[in-house]
Amino acid sequence: MKQAKNNVQTKMTPAINATGADSPLLPHHDTAEASKQAPSVPGAVFNVSTSIIGAGIMSIPATLKVLGVVPAFVMIVLIAILVEISVEFMLRFTYSGESTTYAGLMRESFGRVGSGAVQICVMITNLGCLIMYLIIIGDVVSGTGAEHLGVLQEWFGVHWWNLRAVALLFILLFVMLPLVLYRRVESLWLSSAVSVLLAVVFVGICSVMAIHALIRGETKTPRILPKLDNGVSFFNLFTAIPVIVTAFTFHFNVHAIGVELGKPAAMKCAVRISLVLCAAIYFAIGIFGYLLFGDSTMDDILVNFDQSSGSKISSFLNDIVRLSYALHLMLVFPLLNFSLRTNIAEFLFSKKLITALDTKRFVLLTIVLLAVAYILAIAIPSIWYLFQFMGSTSAVCLAFIFPGAIALRDIHGISTARDKTIAAIMISLAVITSTIAISTNIYKMVGSSNA
Repeated sequence: MKQAKNNVQTKMTPAINATGADSPLLPHHDTAEASKQAPSVPGAVFNVSTSIIGAGIMSIPATLKVLGVVPAFVMIVLIAILVEISVEFMLRFTYSGESTTYAGLMRESFGRVGSGAVQICVMITNLGCLIMYLIIIGDVVSGTGAEHLGVLQEWFGVHWWNLRAVALLFILLFVMLPLVLYRRVESLWLSSAVSVLLAVVFVGICSVMAIHALIRGETKTPRILPKLDNGVSFFNLFTAIPVIVTAFTFHFNVHAIGVELGKPAAMKCAVRISLVLCAAIYFAIGIFGYLLFGDSTMDDILVNFDQSSGSKISSFLNDIVRLSYALHLMLVFPLLNFSLRTNIAEFLFSKKLITALDTKRFVLLTIVLLAVAYILAIAIPSIWYLFQFMGSTSAVCLAFIFPGAIALRDIHGISTARDKTIAAIMISLAVITSTIAISTNIYKMVGSSNA
């Protein structure tokens, strides 16, 4: 077992160099950066945490409204534990075999069908997240219409240059494009660190606002347990689970980060630290957001922060909250784009040169992905439908079903009886909760259309 791990680790090193510091096609500043510092656990923690904390943080307060404080806390902890187990399955089988990607890992166990399923799910999940990020950023800077103006429109009035399409295009060209052109995920460690800091700032401001409101007696009384009026309300509880699952799904970046880090023990440590950090951030923003807005908490809590109380201080804090989160998403965007681009390249050009080494294909694929995400973000008005769809389908497959299936298949003979039991339970829970969530959403849509 140890010898197998050492062999795989030795095998991985040239692959990392081939796509990293030793590549003659990399920009000079990227090469210099890679030669000066090797990937580290803190850098991996920042990248994992950034991969986890995305659009999901905005809907966590709404899950507390649906589930109640105690069940929501239990679900956050439980899903974080299951995510750690699923990632451990992935790492263990990766370092026991010959794969260096998620698709390769599934190919070892289930052949071309398995690798294709992973690539399709990663593409759906990551593209959906990138679209959601752009939608939220557009909501922040340009608003959602006359009822909710964006920050730029509140400051300068409504002009052609701060309309949604123009503002998003400017951000894509001058903020995101330079970041997505990096060819090594470790090169993004600084932007990842800043994005995690912005998430902490976001939570900190919400905490201060909630504590201030609590002292003044202006907070809403949180619901400790869910309010069950009838059978439909009970099944509505399951619709909150996909949101939490999506919020913790980062499995598409496990190999991109772990292979560069090189050491399985170091990656496991980075994942544990990141999950604890992110779970704490999620519950903090959930409880403080729920305290501030109670049952009026929206699916996207940024809409609540748009409803200023009228004072200058409140308006200023609302703007800081929205802008810090929008900037956080801008810095998360390159990490998801990195994984999406890698999987599309592997899916379409599996027999050709690594995309990172083919400058023309690398740049063309990067620009096409940005253009598709931009067009769809302009066309789709809301993130809620994307959230529900991904959390019940592609995200739950990547987070639980595929890792559990790998452990059950056990082609290397390394799964214990306990591992297989946990994997079976993990898959069963994922399928049952996703089926109920999808069925409930369909029932609600049909009911609303008939009404």
